[in-house]
Amino acid sequence: MTEITLPTVLAFDRKLEPSDALMYSGCWEDLSNEKQWDAIELFERRNRAVKSNFKAEVLEDEVELKKQVAEANLSWGDDAALTHAHDTLKVSFSLRIVSNIDEPSVCNSPSFEKLYKDKVSSYLAAELNELANRYAYNIANARFLWRNRLDAQQVKVHVNHSSLKEPINFNSYNYKINQTTSNDAKVIRLAELIKKGLLGEEKILLTINAFAQLGEGQRVWPSQEMVLNSPKGEKSRHLFYINRDSKRIAAMHSEKIGNALRTIDDWYDKHQEIQMPIAVEAYGSVTQRGDAYRSNKTDFKTLLLKWLNDKPVTNEQKHFVVAMLIRGGVFGEGES
Repeated sequence: MTEITLPTVLAFDRKLEPSDALMYSGCWEDLSNEKQWDAIELFERRNRAVKSNFKAEVLEDEVELKKQVAEANLSWGDDAALTHAHDTLKVSFSLRIVSNIDEPSVCNSPSFEKLYKDKVSSYLAAELNELANRYAYNIANARFLWRNRLDAQQVKVHVNHSSLKEPINFNSYNYKINQTTSNDAKVIRLAELIKKGLLGEEKILLTINAFAQLGEGQRVWPSQEMVLNSPKGEKSRHLFYINRDSKRIAAMHSEKIGNALRTIDDWYDKHQEIQMPIAVEAYGSVTQRGDAYRSNKTDFKTLLLKWLNDKPVTNEQKHFVVAMLIRGGVFGEGES
């Protein structure tokens, strides 16, 4: 029997759709009082700092090095912080769960699509609890706060859905950041909602509010915009914001939220060495570390084809493949 190959045109829609996240300033004792939270506005900060980074040729020229060290390093960029009357950051976003994992959004090979649907449908019927639990765990532990989570005094997450009489509340420090799953009843309850959405049993739109007690007036960390070839002497640090009533409200990119939610891959070969999950990516790429943790034997396309062609794949490898389908992307051989 001829082995199935990837179609020239193949794509999957993303199944976890977070909104951009707005950032608010308030007090820890007002967690449940929505009227007590003020949107955080960006402001500009200009500093006269000291230079600490030099080209190799400057380091070898003592005269030039002393000259440049004496020069001021002028810094101009966006910044954001809590007010000095507030000690807590609130980050709010919605999360839409999309179904039809077993159907490619685009596929030009009917034979591939039929085999794919058979394999993935069987997985969804028996194994989806694992992935749903992992996504729920990353909501519970507030991984999506990124730098705003580090060394906060307290961190909590409130998750609401129309089917709930009251929000599911998590004390995020109870869920370790280097783990991916939990048997905690509240995580399981949230995972059940996510699973229903992924299976199309119910339309799931979650409202998520995270709170980090940082301290009065503390700096907060919105997403940073990538600006290429910024002119010398112009503002060099641009933070993401959403316009509201002519105000620049600090915010986090939906992509940054999504990356945190899919940081569930602890099935890669070097996990025992690294001891941290990584975001689900086709080759396990982690740009912050300048490395890719999945070889061409454990990458998405290789494992997908092995699974479809009835070659040996482990349950963990199937989890990774389906997590990639939930991530979405363009994977046809014509796009390689």
